Amino acid sequence: MTDASHLDDAGLTAELTRMAGDERQATAALIVHLAEFDARRLYEPAGFSSLFQYCQAVLHLSEDAIYNRIETARAARRFPGILEMLIAGRMSVTTARMLARHLTAENHQALLMEASGKGKRDVEEILARHFPQPDVVPSVRRLPIVRPLAPERYEIRFTATAETRDKLRAVQDLLGHAVPSGDLAEVFDRALTALLRDLAKRKCAASRSARRSPGQPPRSRNIPAAVRRAVWSRDGGACAFVSEAGRRCGARRRVEFHHVVPFAAGGEPTVENIQLRCRAHNGHEVERFFGASKRYGVVPERLQASNRRSSFPVLSPMDSTGTSMRSSRLR
Repeated sequence: MTDASHLDDAGLTAELTRMAGDERQATAALIVHLAEFDARRLYEPAGFSSLFQYCQAVLHLSEDAIYNRIETARAARRFPGILEMLIAGRMSVTTARMLARHLTAENHQALLMEASGKGKRDVEEILARHFPQPDVVPSVRRLPIVRPLAPERYEIRFTATAETRDKLRAVQDLLGHAVPSGDLAEVFDRALTALLRDLAKRKCAASRSARRSPGQPPRSRNIPAAVRRAVWSRDGGACAFVSEAGRRCGARRRVEFHHVVPFAAGGEPTVENIQLRCRAHNGHEVERFFGASKRYGVVPERLQASNRRSSFPVLSPMDSTGTSMRSSRLR
């Protein structure tokens, strides 16, 4: 429905009330399914290294909506009463997220009851009363900012210590001949280029004059420098995991060298058998090959006896009228 002008005042009021209720129910249902999706880590086989990335790319949620829903989903899995409060309108995903990090088995009932029906400001007061923070040291500072000004041009601002400022001035002085103006953009570009070169050398054994790796035992877990260089170059320094649907993860943070055929199963540290994986997909591959107990140390609750029932309620989809939703229990 894209036009409500045909409704009279009473009808418009009734429809607005009904839709608000439907939205709360739909939000609660999304929270339930998101929590289960997170527990099963289904974003990993889909080619994503985090639930946040999946929600952003596939569910098309805004960053604020993702943060609120993920934290609320994880809290609701532990304390299902949050769902009832969401449906009844006694709590929003924003206030649920604010409370989530403070809830424990001992305090959750009292804290949720106190926050029931309260808005963001009131919940802030409740949290400040129960969990007081130390005084903030008076200061005047600029927040870190990176924002586009024009195509390929960005403004970057951050707060630096006096020591960092002194280092910057020393570098400007040393670059006096190469960068007479002391232009900060060029100074930082040169500094980052040097840092990247150093990090690449440490991470993937990158070197202009590659030396031969010394001999190593045939059944060594160590990955030779030449193999690391070749793999890093081939995979572009990014996670090479590809989902069944053909999506490559491509994450560049916390990237690790991964044995396609595990070392424990006879896999050799060769270019053909080594690929880059982010931490999440490296763990995913371990679980897929050896089972969850190898990845987690213990078998997760979701993988234990199938007849064991969880206390986490699952909400069924709306019926054909779009006005009702029942609660059941999930195996």
